Amino acid sequence: MPKYSIVVPFHNEEENVTALYDRLKQVMEQVGDSFELVLVDDGSSDRTYKLLEEIAAVDSRVLVVKLRRNFGQTAGLAAGFDHASGEFILSMDGDLQHDPDEIPNFLEKLEEGYDVVSGWREKRIDNFVMRRIPSRIANWLMAKLSGVDIHDFGTTFKAYRREVIHNIPLYGEMHRFIPALAAWYGASICEIPIKNVNRLRGKSHYGIGRTFRVFFDLLTIRFLIKYMSRPLHFFGSFGALGILLGSFISALLLGMKVFNPHANIMDQHGPLFVIAGVLILAGVQLLALGLLGELQVRHYYSSQNNTPYAVDRLVRLRAPEEPGILRDRD
Repeated sequence: MPKYSIVVPFHNEEENVTALYDRLKQVMEQVGDSFELVLVDDGSSDRTYKLLEEIAAVDSRVLVVKLRRNFGQTAGLAAGFDHASGEFILSMDGDLQHDPDEIPNFLEKLEEGYDVVSGWREKRIDNFVMRRIPSRIANWLMAKLSGVDIHDFGTTFKAYRREVIHNIPLYGEMHRFIPALAAWYGASICEIPIKNVNRLRGKSHYGIGRTFRVFFDLLTIRFLIKYMSRPLHFFGSFGALGILLGSFISALLLGMKVFNPHANIMDQHGPLFVIAGVLILAGVQLLALGLLGELQVRHYYSSQNNTPYAVDRLVRLRAPEEPGILRDRD
């Protein structure tokens, strides 16, 4: 079992694959401990997988995970984490905007005893209006809603202890919320500044649309952190409120009819009667649909251990005493 696993998801990064591998290998060999590189091809349509396969053919420390199609960054990371065997796991992007020379800083913090070490792009060089302002707002909201006081949730450049990251289910676009979910499990978290390097080759996969999607994910993470083990407390609060308010209005209308049998309640207070019925029905639906929906999600991702990706093959160089060069596993 290697001590360190470096997980890197790639999607159409043929111009950066070889350069990143060379730099990662150089840095990790200088670290001196055993390591592996888990390189995930997330459904690339260019020569990315071909290059990764060639790298795996000459280096037994490289494991290539090829996904059947493009499942997204979170699924790519999840595939890498699931197949990583190191005691400490570090993740980074495959576009060379994360400097491999900073890896020892992450490993040093892990050795100090932290469970999660998160990178912080302290001096960002992105477009001020389109990237930096929305990112600052999103990160501020994430910190407030999650209770985790870090500055940069969005960067993939993070390091984890194996037992921590394997306890966190990843799906959708939850990779940016890993520190918040880890804190819910009681993990110790620290943050270190990292460089924000311009992309030199290839085309960026990030845009303003991805930043806006973060705001929707904030509602999910707030719910998961506060109500993960008691979802009925969330849905039940609104459901009970609707039922109680609807029942109060209904009782009031019933009392008016009892004390004045000749009054035409429907003509005089028809809208109130409809509102009461809607509130009661909505409350019952919140209780039922909310609970059933949450139980279904928890069952799908927890009990059955389903993954949000499908692996096509794994490629690794065989040990010297074993015949053959490449090993493919379906």
